[in-house]
Amino acid sequence: MDKYLEKMTSSQIHAGSPYLTQLLTHHQAFASRVFAEDPHWLLDEICNDLEREENLAEHLRRKKAEAALLIAIADVSGTWSVIEVTAALTKFADACLNAAVNFLLHEAQRKNKLTLKDQTNPSLSCGYVVLAMGKHGAGELNYSSDIDLIILYDPEIAPLREGVEPSTFFVRFTRDLVALLQDVSEYGYVFRVDLRLRPDPRATQVAISMEAAAIYYENQGQNWERAAMIKARPAAGDIALGVEFLNRLKPYIWRKYLDYAAIADVQSLKRQIHAVKGHGEIAVRGHNLKLGRGGIREIEFFVQTQQLIAGGRNPNLRGLRTLEMLDALAAANWITLETAEDLKSAYEFLRMLEHRAQMVEDQQTHLVPEKLEAFERYARFCGFANGAALAIKLEATLQTVQRHYARLFEDAGELSSDLGNLVFTGGEDDPATLETLQNMGYKQASEISATIRGWHFGRYASMRTARARELLTELMPALLKTLAQSGDADQAFLAFDSFLKGLPAGVQLFSMIKANQGLLGLLAQILGAAPRLAQQLSQQPRILEAVVAPDFFSSPVSTENLQRELDQAIPLGTAREEAMDRARVIAREHMFKVGVRILSETLTAEAAGRSYSQIADAILVKLLSVIEADIAATYGAIAKGECAIIALGKLGSSEMTAGSDLDLILIYDHPENMELSNGQKPISATQYYAKLTQRLVTALNAPTAEGTLYAVDLRLRPSGSKGPVAVSLKSFIHYYQNESWTWEKLALTRARVIAGAPHLSERLNSEIRKILCTPRDVLQTRADVMDMRALMLSEQNVESLWDIKRAQGGLVEVEFIAQYLQLIHAHEHPEILHQNTHECLEYAAKSGLLGPQDAQQVLHAIRLYQRLTQLLRLCISGLFNPQSATRSMNETVCRAALMPDIQSAEAHLAETQAQISRIFTKIIGRP
Repeated sequence: MDKYLEKMTSSQIHAGSPYLTQLLTHHQAFASRVFAEDPHWLLDEICNDLEREENLAEHLRRKKAEAALLIAIADVSGTWSVIEVTAALTKFADACLNAAVNFLLHEAQRKNKLTLKDQTNPSLSCGYVVLAMGKHGAGELNYSSDIDLIILYDPEIAPLREGVEPSTFFVRFTRDLVALLQDVSEYGYVFRVDLRLRPDPRATQVAISMEAAAIYYENQGQNWERAAMIKARPAAGDIALGVEFLNRLKPYIWRKYLDYAAIADVQSLKRQIHAVKGHGEIAVRGHNLKLGRGGIREIEFFVQTQQLIAGGRNPNLRGLRTLEMLDALAAANWITLETAEDLKSAYEFLRMLEHRAQMVEDQQTHLVPEKLEAFERYARFCGFANGAALAIKLEATLQTVQRHYARLFEDAGELSSDLGNLVFTGGEDDPATLETLQNMGYKQASEISATIRGWHFGRYASMRTARARELLTELMPALLKTLAQSGDADQAFLAFDSFLKGLPAGVQLFSMIKANQGLLGLLAQILGAAPRLAQQLSQQPRILEAVVAPDFFSSPVSTENLQRELDQAIPLGTAREEAMDRARVIAREHMFKVGVRILSETLTAEAAGRSYSQIADAILVKLLSVIEADIAATYGAIAKGECAIIALGKLGSSEMTAGSDLDLILIYDHPENMELSNGQKPISATQYYAKLTQRLVTALNAPTAEGTLYAVDLRLRPSGSKGPVAVSLKSFIHYYQNESWTWEKLALTRARVIAGAPHLSERLNSEIRKILCTPRDVLQTRADVMDMRALMLSEQNVESLWDIKRAQGGLVEVEFIAQYLQLIHAHEHPEILHQNTHECLEYAAKSGLLGPQDAQQVLHAIRLYQRLTQLLRLCISGLFNPQSATRSMNETVCRAALMPDIQSAEAHLAETQAQISRIFTKIIGRP
């Protein structure tokens, strides 16, 4: 280098880079050599002098200073091209890695952890390999770059001593390697090390077994990871092991056919980056040379995208280096020569500017200085006369890159127009994405970003397939926007994450939502306000299809349609287990429909109760016929024997909710001389109908592959749990005429025969009506009801007015009022015998059995209680607590209470309970 160029270079460095100025001052002798000797020879000398057995950390840092000074002078003086500069930086990084790995291998041998196969070449067959990724892997390191690494080991070939656990050893080895390179001392550091490109970095160790890594990529690898692996290169350690690993991954990285489905996923990622019109507009001062529009990342992405598409069929497109691949793409006619030359020139220019920005203070920055004075200094440091000259050249370059890049995605529509960056690839947060999430209303933006990256790593079963991840990527902007509109963005997101965790597979649901994005709003509402419904949906996502039907909100549940659907799904001869599964699928689908209509306020509470009950009715009719055929196949039949099912409780009154049990009694009748069944294994009628009852209960409540259906309660039968599970007609009539308690007669007011032989059903209805129309001792009945209510209050320890059923003045007291009125008035007013509480009270009001004011308040209470009960049973499993409930849940409760806010709803509920308590005391007495 002549004296004039030396002087100019030194002047340029002093004016533009405090960091390099300091290096020149502290290393004057070496700087003189740089200006006088061949830089390639000097670099070889530095790299060859790295390996030593003592004070390696200090030695590497001293050599880093020499290499930084050498490469900077060769760059600033124009002695080396940008490509030579990046190659030199990469060569030095490789040399440092190898020196550190070899040093640590010798150390491990000294500590009796392993036995080296070659003392002069310790890395040979050591079973530990360092894969260089990104710019390091491509041989394109920038001046102040991190080095991105993936560390692999093979426990089968690693020469570890007996008793040394491979995972523990290589994880510790890797941490020592990182410390050797990046810990900052008085001599600085060598390289910052980034290990986050490894498979699922939040869930895996810093060193991964080769087999585990290969299985991950082959089964769960994402398209951005395929793009990243294009640049993977064994850089240190057991190079042969690294080559073997990358050869194994070739089918994963380089797919044989043009992979347009995969590229759609990659395109969707990029479309998210620029989801806002005008986001990241091309600028000069303050522009990000790497990530900004028209920047280095767009050139790299342009190349890698087309490598992913075509590299499977054209091995010439599998190279590591960006400029070489631009030439290869042009040679293969994937791009024009003009495009290749434009992007090559732009790449070299932008990399030069990036290096100069990093040389200023040895910082990993990609930003052009924003302040005018700093920008002017930067322009001169880059070799321009002034800032204006640099601005003209830079803006033209960025626009050229952007023009070519835009053509690559000109057929890809925008995913959004009003959000911002939404990038969830790689192993770290994208700062602009965090800003977007915060602007949308998410408070825990970093945690949410990390969770979404976990989805893409396939941590949940629903996200294991590439197609599921691609679909969710496309849905992400709309999904996040919808969840954010729920009122509590973070809570809604957590609910969706929990939902996703329980989902067995994601493709079906995501495809459905993609085809009908209106479902997102419904899904968000379910997740925010109805966790129970969400859990059901995660177990059976196909039921969401029912909501898409055009007539969904206009077609009520029909007993006839249900029966027809069950008959088609469970024809005669269907095996009992199969019938149980099919019944569960149909019942849960219809219950889900009812739940959605409750949540969307398109079904009244009374209609919802009827609908839930009609579903149970139809299921019981069908399963009873299946069980009767099943029993008959083994035991034959009881000649002229008949059975029927009486429903009591909420099913009997057609007031079921999403969480209701089935209160049932099975009644049978047969001629007295027909005591045995006529099958191959004859049994008595008592045993026969007991077995039938037990099998029916199992068919309803046993867990199968399709889950459980209903909990069944037989304790309301005569003599309760002490009596037989199946009751003869004769015993039933005798018990209720002669032995039953008042509380059992109250329960009987809800009795409804729902399945079984028509003749027996008709006889039962008649006998029940006769029992209920028997005149009562009013004072005794009133005393019995008061005692029952007092016992309930003393035993149940109700602590919240939101315990709507059991609270004083709550639903139980409304039902007791109705049932009490039925018992004492049915002999004169048989029309009061409605199983449904609301209909009973309406008759009592019309007939004057309730005073006008009391009737108005009781009817208002039953409607309020049923609205709230239907909603709360649908949404949650436990007791509702407004203080811990989500905002969405509280808003839904307020709408059901017809109140503007939760405080008003609570006050209204308390006032209603006080009114009912007063009426209960007035009609029956104070418990």
